[in-house]
Amino acid sequence: MTGLDDFDEDRALAAEYALGLLDLDAARAVEERLATEPELRVLVATWQTDLAGMLDGAAPVPPPPSLRAALHRRLFPDESHSLWRRLGILPALLGAAAAAGLAFVVTQFGLPLLPSPVLETQIAAQDQSLVVEARYAAAEGVLHLERAQGQAAPGRALEVWLIAGGGAPVSLGLLAEGTSTQVPLPPTLAAMLEGAVLAISDEPAGGSPTGQPTGAVLATGQIG
Repeated sequence: MTGLDDFDEDRALAAEYALGLLDLDAARAVEERLATEPELRVLVATWQTDLAGMLDGAAPVPPPPSLRAALHRRLFPDESHSLWRRLGILPALLGAAAAAGLAFVVTQFGLPLLPSPVLETQIAAQDQSLVVEARYAAAEGVLHLERAQGQAAPGRALEVWLIAGGGAPVSLGLLAEGTSTQVPLPPTLAAMLEGAVLAISDEPAGGSPTGQPTGAVLATGQIG
């Protein structure tokens, strides 16, 4: 069981990772943990979201051409380097201003802040009469559902469920009438997502009246 001290250490580690303050070996160690530890992914995603919010309302200020050229030479000495290796040298360049400097580089060069774990699956009926592509990126905190095939029966609705381990199904809401549905996931549900089963059931218009599936389960898929 993870103790409070371990949680505080992971929260600080997630902040350093989100700010780009870790050296290459430490960053790779964090990325290996991100592949298997949903709680750490939630911490990193939370820090990324909070740090990105620092830029809300800030008007972009173009740097002098000489500064931009100098930064580009220092940041990208070898264009074949990975994105993380490019960002990993920021602490030496920016010191205590790492967060602001990182945001500046992201804004000016159009780079993503950090790679984020992505989970995907296809929620499909056995006969392919209903097919929904599901994709979740931790940095966004949103489950994207794209319906490629099938629709609700007249007067009925398609409801999406999250089933993690041996737990009871948790409703994620109804599929929209159009092809695209976005479901914001709170951290508690996001932490349960990897390896869970996503299912779609046939329900009355407006959704299940009981909080649990009442109609036939039409399609399933394990996300990971």
